[in-house]
Amino acid sequence: MMLDTGCGMTNSDRRLLRHLVLAVGVKLLLLTLLWWGFVRDARVPVDTDAAGLHLGRAPSLSQGETR
Repeated sequence: MMLDTGCGMTNSDRRLLRHLVLAVGVKLLLLTLLWWGFVRDARVPVDTDAAGLHLGRAPSLSQGETR
């Protein structure tokens, strides 16, 4: 993999860049695999009354309920 930056990089600079790109790529791959294995199927139920109370609003009436 040759990256041409146009700034006259030395061989050691190119090697460092290649290693850094590889390290970041491997980390992104591992984070993606961890997300895919543990987070992808997680679902959080939403309670509208609890969310409203958290935001400082009074709970709303559900359909069919009377005061």
